[in-house]
Amino acid sequence: MEWKISQKPVPYEDALSFMDERVAAIHKHGGEECVWVLEHPSLYTAGTSAKDTDLLNADFPVYEAGRGGQYTYHGPGQRVAYAMLDLKSREGAPDIKKYVWNLEEWIIRTLAHFDVKGERRCGRVGIWVVMSDGAEKKIAAIGVRVRHWITLHGIAINLDPDLSHFGGIVPCGISEHGVTSLKDLGVDASMEELDVVL
Repeated sequence: MEWKISQKPVPYEDALSFMDERVAAIHKHGGEECVWVLEHPSLYTAGTSAKDTDLLNADFPVYEAGRGGQYTYHGPGQRVAYAMLDLKSREGAPDIKKYVWNLEEWIIRTLAHFDVKGERRCGRVGIWVVMSDGAEKKIAAIGVRVRHWITLHGIAINLDPDLSHFGGIVPCGISEHGVTSLKDLGVDASMEELDVVL
């Protein structure tokens, strides 16, 4: 499996093209699986369930992502990991629910390294943390697509993005809970440190 790390922001169209090409190669020619870790310039992406009313203020470019889910923000200070994996090559029958659970577990274990307790919430996509005042905020997003049992898209962990940029959307269609980051929680970690833990 190839681990690809980009230090400079990657245009969203370039990431989509790369994923499409790699998934096609895996499907047709047994190409190498890949996890690509990167940042995007500030933008919003709309998943297949996105509602027009959840785009509150299009201050940044908006892209149709083709993944599941609703609106998400990507930008500097947020680490995105795109996984192009052949689920048929895993043990047992291909299982999308198990794959999403594994993505959640990857995030939870990564956050635990920084002494942050990430949690799943029934009916709410992503990983959540309980703040000191008892409020729950989202620290990581998950959005996947599966084509020929090969995965596209993946996860996004908020290291130190400008949290005000999430205000242009209703993140993942959930308006009653906010968004947080490792920096917001008092964790002073670099992107390189996060990459190593991932």
